[in-house]
Amino acid sequence: MRLIFPQLWISIRMKKTILLWALALLITVVSAVYQRISGPTFPRSGSVVFNGEKINYKLERSHTTSSNYYLEIKTADPSVSGIVKWRKNYKTLDTFTVVPMKGSGNLTAELPAQGPQEKFQYYIELYKGDVSVTIPEDKPVIVRFKGDVPFWILIPHILFMFGAMMFSTRTAFELFNPQEKIKKLAEWTIVLLFIGGFPLGFLMNHFAFGQMWGGIPFGNDITDNKTLIAFIGWVVAYIMIRKKEQPKLFALLAAILMIIVYAIPHSV
Repeated sequence: MRLIFPQLWISIRMKKTILLWALALLITVVSAVYQRISGPTFPRSGSVVFNGEKINYKLERSHTTSSNYYLEIKTADPSVSGIVKWRKNYKTLDTFTVVPMKGSGNLTAELPAQGPQEKFQYYIELYKGDVSVTIPEDKPVIVRFKGDVPFWILIPHILFMFGAMMFSTRTAFELFNPQEKIKKLAEWTIVLLFIGGFPLGFLMNHFAFGQMWGGIPFGNDITDNKTLIAFIGWVVAYIMIRKKEQPKLFALLAAILMIIVYAIPHSV
């Protein structure tokens, strides 16, 4: 068929290549969204019913060290008042500090900024006469503080990390190509992962937390360690690909490892 209909064969190959890249991009986008919404720094949102009124809330769980933590609750009833109870040592039984909320109908409060990697917990109580409600209703909100990361570091870091994810997945999809180009795709995967996870990752950590690396052997930071595991996995796979020892299998295993690593919520 390749000899009889060369143009048709080229067209089929091109469509197949586009499809594989599209699937790799789709998996990468889904992974990015899942990692964002499943992480411990994703805003806590919900609603409570208080005196017949539905009150919606959205509470940030990550904040920068450069400003106080500001929170706001909107209610249509100006007679509703509120307080915030917070404590810095959230893993202890220390007593909560009470901060009255200001305003009428639009209740606001500020809690003091903390240092990099420090956390505090808080919850809100709304009152009207003898009736009260707690926000959130199940457990307090934990807020983690980090330094400001410049956009010239943050944006390339994100692009390189998820670019590596896309190339990793695309390399695994060479399983469906009889004349695979696994070696070149694997090289791109390793280069993107290295630049995004280490030089740019070091800078991210430096600005956000005051340390360049918190993983093995200096600590047990999950985000740093999972980057290291993914990189080692792809280096091993690349060695086997160079040796032509079941290259498709090792590419597939490294890509699966990458997906598992990326499925772990960021900033755990």
